[in-house]
Amino acid sequence: MKTDQIDRKLLNLIQTDFPLSPEPYREIGEALGISEEEVLSRIRSMISNGLIRRLGGIFDSKMLGYHSTLCAMQVDQRRIDEVAAVVNSYPGVTHNYLREHEYNMWFTATAPSKEELDEFIARVKRDTGINEILVLPAQKLFKIRVNFDL
Repeated sequence: MKTDQIDRKLLNLIQTDFPLSPEPYREIGEALGISEEEVLSRIRSMISNGLIRRLGGIFDSKMLGYHSTLCAMQVDQRRIDEVAAVVNSYPGVTHNYLREHEYNMWFTATAPSKEELDEFIARVKRDTGINEILVLPAQKLFKIRVNFDL
């Protein structure tokens, strides 16, 4: 997808200074000198073209009382798409990616309680037929802020 100067300014703005207000897209439009409708149209276009994968807030789930963990599974190459679809169907999964490793599918999961996180892992085992899942809770939290200056 080709982007113009307004798209690049829009991408910079939504990464770093997204307005917390009742009409954020109107405010973004005012900052860029375009209408709210054009802001929304540009964002929809970037989403449909794969330039924007996700647009949303990032919250400290631990401060909200949630429990999370990194998980790893050994998935037969012929079942990658099938197992990924199962894992990705759960609302608490925030990331799911492949690695070149014996444990080739890694994902993070978040749940409101430790018990619900344990139940989630049991459901993944049941629904995929993969009984061995490495559960790797964080020992230390590292949060890296990544912004792409366009």
